Amino acid sequence: MNPSGYRVRRATLDDIGPLRALWEAMRFPVATLEKRLTEFQVAEDSEGKIVGALGFQITGRQGRIHSESFNDFSLAEPLRPLLFSRLQGLATNHGVVRMWTQESAPFWTHNGFQRPAASVMERFPAEWDRASAEWLTLQLKDEEAITSLEKEFAMFMESEKQRSARTLDQARTVKKVVTWLVFLVAMAIFAAAAYVFFTRRGVVLPPP
Repeated sequence: MNPSGYRVRRATLDDIGPLRALWEAMRFPVATLEKRLTEFQVAEDSEGKIVGALGFQITGRQGRIHSESFNDFSLAEPLRPLLFSRLQGLATNHGVVRMWTQESAPFWTHNGFQRPAASVMERFPAEWDRASAEWLTLQLKDEEAITSLEKEFAMFMESEKQRSARTLDQARTVKKVVTWLVFLVAMAIFAAAAYVFFTRRGVVLPPP
């Protein structure tokens, strides 16, 4: 349990009732969010009661923070850092390089979120609604450096694949050559043995 008395964990099917109540209070699209239950992290108090929730949708290497809700917004101050820390851990585990959100609380800009430049919006996932409320973003890792490393790794793997294919072809060729050499040696041994056998049968022993 966190020293503040709150704990953050992934939502489960058992949480659907309390979550539905939070979403209805926030006038969120409950039916839609119910289908995306696994995106949510929930905060519960020392008695195990859910007092807040936050969604995190991962698309490729991009993560969207959404649908923040609390049963009492006076709890937002202690809960947001816990929820955000949880999302940062998820982002690291899933290779997310950039976070996005439309949440407007000052907490997000105080923690590095800012309006994206036009060049950054080029990376905005097509699955999300670009035209809706203002977006904020936070870069977690150098996207260009990661992309460059991925390209280099892909080139390395392709090179290794080609090298392995050449090695395999060479091994097959060597195997064929060895097989033919063994065959020829066996034929030579057979011929020599036959020669010796028939030659000995044709030898006339001298009289005593």
